[in-house]
Amino acid sequence: MITLYGVYRSRATRPLWLLAEANVPFTHVPVIQSYRLATPMAADAPLNTLSPAFMAISPQSAVPVMVDDDLVLTESLAITNYLARQYGGDLGPQGTAEQAQAEQWALFGGISVDLPGIDIIYTYADGVHETPDGIAKINAAVGRLVRPLERLETLLGTTDYLMGGRFTVADIMVAECLRYAQTHKPLHAAYPKTFAWLARCQARPAFAAMMEQRNAEPA
Repeated sequence: MITLYGVYRSRATRPLWLLAEANVPFTHVPVIQSYRLATPMAADAPLNTLSPAFMAISPQSAVPVMVDDDLVLTESLAITNYLARQYGGDLGPQGTAEQAQAEQWALFGGISVDLPGIDIIYTYADGVHETPDGIAKINAAVGRLVRPLERLETLLGTTDYLMGGRFTVADIMVAECLRYAQTHKPLHAAYPKTFAWLARCQARPAFAAMMEQRNAEPA
């Protein structure tokens, strides 16, 4: 039985979206990030990433974590890829070539897209996106996104989805990494095919259900 640790307001959205798409039963254990709590070690603190019970599962003190029988995985994209292979049917890679492609897209999203997007979304969330420092930070992040987004734009000029001509785990992983950057509207105009693809992915009922759960959690 799958157990997934982590709140929706974390990178747990990636495996949670996959599980919603595949309609796979699982146990969800909300674990909040310790930095969001004033006193994470207090006796009455909610289960968080510094709680001893969670640290026993994940000494790295980060969410999400997945436990499936004896297997423990602690990286969101690895978890999502595993769930797609084991339980995702057509969402998962079909054959060794697609398995390699899925791994490639996981690395692409995690290395090339995720962190610049984080810089963008936090600059907007902190309300400093129009300050000189905020503008400089966003411009630097956009500069780091140019090459990966040009790659996506070229590919998505020939296909609707990233792998196998169908919606798959590859789309979930990269779309959730790119979601952080979508706050910056000039990117939509610069890469229209890429953001049309992102809109297709986010129009899926499973994504909407996952985001409804996320938005219901305290910010």
